[in-house]
Amino acid sequence: METERASKSSKWFSNKGLRLSLHRRRSKSSSTSSSPNSPMSPCTPKKDSAKEDELREVFRCFDSDGDGRISALELRAYFGSIGEYMSHEEAQLAINDLDADQDNLLDFQDFLRLMKREANDNTDDLKMAFEMFEMEKGSGYITPKGLQRMLRRLGDAKSYDECVAMIQVFDIDGNGVLDFYEFNQMMA
Repeated sequence: METERASKSSKWFSNKGLRLSLHRRRSKSSSTSSSPNSPMSPCTPKKDSAKEDELREVFRCFDSDGDGRISALELRAYFGSIGEYMSHEEAQLAINDLDADQDNLLDFQDFLRLMKREANDNTDDLKMAFEMFEMEKGSGYITPKGLQRMLRRLGDAKSYDECVAMIQVFDIDGNGVLDFYEFNQMMA
């Protein structure tokens, strides 16, 4: 039941427009933070704080009246502004699925839980994609040969040297292969 509820509300929040607004804010804020090739741990407190600030900005895009809560009307207005139609019933269902205190409004904590759930889903998808590119299953890295093989299967044949060059762009530690963290950076 919980998975079914999550997928109904996630349908709307996985929307390309929301991702674009998150990406735009991330691009602006990343210019003042560490470089994307920094070997910082993805769980450092500074990054968590910056991420929460970024999510507060996104939350404010939904919260048009600034009361700290998102109503069904505000949810519909946001999605309408990005060209996505959402009926009142769909908006209310999405809110009901996510609303922890059942006041028929989403507060920032509800929104934060949703974004964390979305991030976890995206990580799971990335892990599955990463595993498809591994030449030796379970090795924890993508080699130029593994990249070449998968690209060929996807109809985008590249030479071995081209695959080496593609990996070098995101190979933070310079070992000639991509680990999951480097792959994640490449896909971001």
